Amino acid sequence: MEKITSWLYQGKIIILYGPRQVGKTTLVKDIIRNQSNAVYLNCERQPVWELLTSRNVERIRNYIGEASLAVFDEAQKIPDIGDILKLLVDTYPEIQYIATGSSSFDLTNILSEPLTGRNVKFIMYPLSLKELSKQFDKPRQDEMLHDLLLYGSYPDIVDRPQAQKEKLLEELASDYLFKDVLRFENMRRPDILVSLLKAIALQVGHEVSLRELSNLLKVSLETISRYITLLEKSFVLFSLSSYCRNLRNEISKGKKYFFYDLGIRNSLLQNFTPLAGRNDTVQLWENFCLVERIKLNQAIDRRVNMYFWRTYQQQEIDLIEEHSGQLKAFEFKWNPRQIKKPPSAFKKAYPDCEFHVINRENYRQFI
Repeated sequence: MEKITSWLYQGKIIILYGPRQVGKTTLVKDIIRNQSNAVYLNCERQPVWELLTSRNVERIRNYIGEASLAVFDEAQKIPDIGDILKLLVDTYPEIQYIATGSSSFDLTNILSEPLTGRNVKFIMYPLSLKELSKQFDKPRQDEMLHDLLLYGSYPDIVDRPQAQKEKLLEELASDYLFKDVLRFENMRRPDILVSLLKAIALQVGHEVSLRELSNLLKVSLETISRYITLLEKSFVLFSLSSYCRNLRNEISKGKKYFFYDLGIRNSLLQNFTPLAGRNDTVQLWENFCLVERIKLNQAIDRRVNMYFWRTYQQQEIDLIEEHSGQLKAFEFKWNPRQIKKPPSAFKKAYPDCEFHVINRENYRQFI
């Protein structure tokens, strides 16, 4: 919260966005509680919707009253919210405005052009291990690791009994698929989107061929590409591209897809089998480490480029980080006894690159 509040009254509209149920509303209400004069507007409520869509800035100002801070929660519900916020900040620049939204493709696309140079954005994800460490000691965190790989880390799910976790994840997955992405695209065949996500869920940690997905689902390559773009923008999926400096044997155009929350992934597959009985534990571990690294990098404002590396001879490295001109390589191994050395081709091509193996005994130094 400190990162966000440090931007209060700095002449910028604060944009807070991310997937559903990660705690955006809870956070802005905490911010309001620590302010002496603030007002909260839920844009899903009809009176607020009518007020804002009227574009009558005097009427909006009267509703806000003497507040010096105004929060517009679920702002993407308001058509042309970027233009409306621009009118407000131009007319009443003394007020601090905060807007939240559950889908980046709605909120950022609507806001980007009208508010260019006028806003600062923050992304919220499901809970990070670093955040959980503030509530649970290290032995408890190690115990929780199994559940985090199976049920993810949404705030309302982390500390619940197993049966409740599975039920809530099923409902959350439906919210993802049918309330955000489907509504935005006005899709007539939601079954295609579900089948696409299931196919990608089975390929976590592997390169994904969009053409193969197109053939499998019997829809056009363009449709597959568009759906995946929407899923990335709505914080269901993220991707890694292959790292290549145009060496002859390096793959240059591959992509891998991962889930921002493993609970969503496992719910789609209806597979909450304990880790000891699974054949995808290595893939779950890789996905977990990657998304926790993304959360860490954002938390400490470290801007990095993330890739995987692979050759046509099947030599590969799970993660390459490029930061300030320096490379770091990481391999993710669930089994602490499994030792891995960097491939000889990689060492030869990038002799100055650090190499680390991350397993369930040393993972805290990475995330």
